[in-house]
Amino acid sequence: MTESGVRPPLALTMGEPAGIGGEIALKAWAARADGAVPPFVLLDDPARLEALAARLGLPVPVRAVGSMAEGAALFSTALPVLPQPLAVPVTPGRPDPANGVAVIASIDRAVELVRLGEAAAVVTNPIQKSALYAAGFRHPGHTEYLAHLAGLTDEPVMMLATQDLRVVPVTIHVSVRDAVPLVTREAILHAGRVTAAALASDFGIARPRLAVAALNPHAGEGGAMGREEIDVIAPAVADLRAEGIDAVGPRPADTLFHAAARRGYDAALCMYHDQALIPLKTIDFDTGVNITLGLPFVRTSPDHGTALDIAGTGKAGASSLIAALTAAEAMAARRRA
Repeated sequence: MTESGVRPPLALTMGEPAGIGGEIALKAWAARADGAVPPFVLLDDPARLEALAARLGLPVPVRAVGSMAEGAALFSTALPVLPQPLAVPVTPGRPDPANGVAVIASIDRAVELVRLGEAAAVVTNPIQKSALYAAGFRHPGHTEYLAHLAGLTDEPVMMLATQDLRVVPVTIHVSVRDAVPLVTREAILHAGRVTAAALASDFGIARPRLAVAALNPHAGEGGAMGREEIDVIAPAVADLRAEGIDAVGPRPADTLFHAAARRGYDAALCMYHDQALIPLKTIDFDTGVNITLGLPFVRTSPDHGTALDIAGTGKAGASSLIAALTAAEAMAARRRA
C-alpha cells in the first residue's frame, strides 16, 4: 500500500511500438468498466497512443501523467501514460531500431517504479527482439533481461500459465539441439525449487505438486531411446523429493497434458521451450500469461508476440494482456499479504 492506503497501480511497458502493444493496451483500458482490469499506468508515448486510438476508432482518452499515483487516480476516466518519447514516428508492422532505446527504457523504468514501491508489479507488452538486437540489446529475451535488472546470478525461470495449466520450460530461448546438453540435474533442481516456492508465495498453493516431463519419447524406453531420464531427470526428481518438494517423473510428455493428467499436478516442468508451449497454447491460445519466477518483484506478460502482420488493423485481441494484468495484481496482492 502507498502512504494514502491506496494500492499502487501496475506498470505496463510499451513493448514494440510497431506491434500490437499499444492497441491491446487501449482495448484493455476500455474493458475496465466490468471490474476485470486492475488499474495500470502505461509507459509509452502519449502522442502516438492518441493517434493510434483515433485511427482505430477507439474512444479512449489518453492523458499524460507525472507519477504512478496520479495515474491511479485518473484511471477510471482516462488511460494514464507516463511519457516515454519515441525517437522516430511509428509505422505499424515495421519496427525501427531507432525506437529500441525507448522500448528498453520503458522496461527499465517499470522495474525501477516497482522497486520504489510506486508500482505493484511489472507487466510487459511484447518486444521485437530482432529490432532490439539491431539497437544493441544483448539479452536473449525479456525474461533474461529482467533477471539481469534484478541482479539474479541464477538462470531465470519462465512460467506460462492459463486457468487449466501451468508449464515451466527448464531451458528457454535456445535451439532444440542446444537445449539437450543444457538439461542437467542442476537446471531441473533450480527450476523445481523456484517453481515450488513461487506456487506457494504467488499462487497460494500450500503444498505444490510438480510433474516433471521426460526429454525422450516414452521417457527413454528404459534407455533404448536415450539415457537422459535415467542419468539426469530421475535423479533430479529424487533430489527435489528429498528436499520436501512433491515432484513426480520423468513422465512421458505425450501423456502429461490431457485433462485427467493435469488434475494431478499444479505445474509441469518441461525440458525445452516447445514441449511446454505447444500444449499450453493448444489448450488456451487466447489467455495465456508469461510469468517470470524468482524475481524480487512480480512480472507478467501476454503469452503472444508483437503480431506485426495485424498491427494497426484493429484486429488484435486484448484477452491475454487482460489476463496478464489480472494475474499480476493477484500475485502482488498475495505477496503483500
